Amino acid sequence: MTHFDLPLARLREYRPERYEPADYDAFWDRTLSAQRAHAAAPLFREVDAGYSQLITEDVTFSGYDGQPIKGWLLRPRHLAGPLPTVVTFIGYGGGRGLPGEWTALPSAGFASFVMDLRGQGSGHRTGDTADGALAGPHHGGFLTLGVGSPETYYYRRLFVDAVHAVEAAQAHPAVDASRVVVSGGSQGGGITLAAAALSRRVNDTPPVGAIVDVPFLAHIRHATEVVDTAPYSEIVRYLGTRRNDVDGVFRTLSYFDGVNFASRSTMPALFSVGLLDDVCPPSCVFAAHNHYAGPKRMKVYPYNGHEQGGAFQDVEHLAFIRELVGT
Repeated sequence: MTHFDLPLARLREYRPERYEPADYDAFWDRTLSAQRAHAAAPLFREVDAGYSQLITEDVTFSGYDGQPIKGWLLRPRHLAGPLPTVVTFIGYGGGRGLPGEWTALPSAGFASFVMDLRGQGSGHRTGDTADGALAGPHHGGFLTLGVGSPETYYYRRLFVDAVHAVEAAQAHPAVDASRVVVSGGSQGGGITLAAAALSRRVNDTPPVGAIVDVPFLAHIRHATEVVDTAPYSEIVRYLGTRRNDVDGVFRTLSYFDGVNFASRSTMPALFSVGLLDDVCPPSCVFAAHNHYAGPKRMKVYPYNGHEQGGAFQDVEHLAFIRELVGT
């Protein structure tokens, strides 16, 4: 893969016009207000995952419509807390996986809350959460699941789950509710943008920072026009047969576009981008970054694709988290 998108100097200035429906804020206020009726205390059950220096808990909390969502909470055994905590959202097709995949942050002295993804978890990580309300025809994957209406769209349910995940983490006595950071890459980065913006609407103690690596679900229509890779290709194939639905589909997607969430987020944020990324194009990542309303910084990896910085970016994460919440 060669550089195919705008030059870096133009990317840094790329701030495309946003499209959002007139009832965008009303839609999300209505959605979040209705979901308060399903609030319930999360359940934490300690399990022996084989890591003697960590406490591992299996989590069940109430997501969209009160449906049970799984998760993990890992924390260092030798620290009593309350601890600064990172809530992590997973990339496309993945689930919460196994506890051993999440030992890095608790080894550094933080609590780590990992949200499972409804209906996903048969791709790069295993999952344990069903989607209790499948709706509408879709082409493979999840990008077109229920896309006929924002009310039925898959990501409406998933983004509500993410808001509830932050609250579930904050409910644990070992978690410092005032020092929570949300984090994710690819689809997880898109979920992070949503959680950062939506939590501010309903949570008296919203997260204090966001880590947004190579975010998916940002500048969505543009992405379908510049790359032909999955998962965006799901939208292209769907519209290739449903030829009269183009405007309606992109109207639905605009309620869930990370660029619109970014414009409503004010907590400090760390972004990353790979300039060779043909899954989440650099112009889409910079569109979200450049519309982000709060303090932000971008870590650029010129010769990397969707993997962006890998372990190098993990080092950036730790420095950013410590800058926000201490140790």
